[in-house]
Amino acid sequence: MIIEVDIYSQIRRLYEEGESQRSIAKRLGIARQTVKKYCEGSTHPDVRKSYTRINNVITDDVKSFILSCFQQDREEKLSKQQHTAKRIYDRLIAEKGFQGSYSTVREAVRQLRAEHSVPPQADLPLEYDPGDAIQIDWGEATVYLDNKKTKISFFCGRLCYSCDIFFQAFYSQNLESFPEAQQRMFDYFKGIPKRLIFDNAKVAVREGFGLHAKATKGYKAFAAHYSFQTDFCNIASGNEKGLVENLVGYARRNFMVPVPRVKNLEELNQQLLRDCLNYHNTHKVDSRSSTVKESYEEEWYNLRTIPSYRFDTSRKVTAIVGDYSTVRFDKNEYSVPIKYLRKEMTVKGYANEVHIYHEGELVATFNRIYGSGKTKYRLEHYIDLLERKPRAVFQAKPVRQNVAKELLDWGKQLPGGNKDMVKLLRLCVDYGEDKILQIRSQLPENVIPTIDMVRCHLHEQPESSIIHLQNREISITQTDLRKYDEKCWVAM
Repeated sequence: MIIEVDIYSQIRRLYEEGESQRSIAKRLGIARQTVKKYCEGSTHPDVRKSYTRINNVITDDVKSFILSCFQQDREEKLSKQQHTAKRIYDRLIAEKGFQGSYSTVREAVRQLRAEHSVPPQADLPLEYDPGDAIQIDWGEATVYLDNKKTKISFFCGRLCYSCDIFFQAFYSQNLESFPEAQQRMFDYFKGIPKRLIFDNAKVAVREGFGLHAKATKGYKAFAAHYSFQTDFCNIASGNEKGLVENLVGYARRNFMVPVPRVKNLEELNQQLLRDCLNYHNTHKVDSRSSTVKESYEEEWYNLRTIPSYRFDTSRKVTAIVGDYSTVRFDKNEYSVPIKYLRKEMTVKGYANEVHIYHEGELVATFNRIYGSGKTKYRLEHYIDLLERKPRAVFQAKPVRQNVAKELLDWGKQLPGGNKDMVKLLRLCVDYGEDKILQIRSQLPENVIPTIDMVRCHLHEQPESSIIHLQNREISITQTDLRKYDEKCWVAM
């Protein structure tokens, strides 16, 4: 309700004379909420809500782009990975050559989306000394790995003094990924702070909460090696690690929008490291005089040196190689060369990888499988067995799981049948499948590329010089041999 100045004057006078708000409202016939608003003089009847028009740089093309961002968000259905005004502004500059200001885009987004920001909650401001602490946390996001929609966990770390950041993605937050993520963070920052501040994570806390939390035996050993203290936050006290709480959302909005499409997790992590480095080189925290890079250079001198021995963060199990030349780890199977059949192996499970050893020698490395009942085969582990048992080549799981359909179809046309297919697979193991398929594409379509043809292209000795033609209806010109017969005294 808007009141006149004389009424406002009466409200202020009566309130200063000690009359209650209830009494003033009754005396003047005004709602109590209106009286309350004007009693303390925090506003004035002349104050009006401002109205801002969308600048003329917001063309129809720009509006269409903003709406397309909204459409992307609706299609992906990821509430925590949606376009903010800042992210839309950055994309407009990069993809559309936009020349306007961020405030103009922000107002356009607000009007087009009709969305009001949530008022921030007040927290007690904290200050840290250089090298004092890192705040860490975990978040979740959705990405496309090899065109497959996949939910991943991502680790966030932030130096409390310089505000420099670190991100890495993992398949899961578990006993292996938690310390491994911190190792990678120490490597990235080139040092270790005095303290790590984080939630009461089950992977690190054996019992208790906050000040009374007790770390697990494994995590105590990890912390002892890298010589840092652990500060566990109290329950429902996000302000105790406010720097990284905000960082989780920042990473999701800026590094995960649009939803990343990558070949594998390694490619995603390389992309995230580039994002971190860009932040390091270009970012400046509001209210601070120095940039993140300048503050980090000061902080680095106060970080502790990383020990030369790298703490083994893996989970180790002993497994016997089964009849199918596989070992079991965490409810899944991984292949090894057939020569290790029924031998004892040491399996080390890391956050994203599985390493298999025999008597201290590394035998195989795999991307780690999550879930249960799955098996990963390597073609090279079974090629010797296939050479002894070629009849099973087209039904063998190590072949069907690893070989491209194009190569399987080619193998079925080879004149030597299953044996030739095994020879082809041997060449794939030795030279790589891509190389073999490249040779296939260089040969005429009406010619069935034999093993010997491939070997010639690879500068290997062929077994035969026979050329097999795929098209059997080749026209051959008939030659009259009668004159030849006459000259050679052949009876007609």
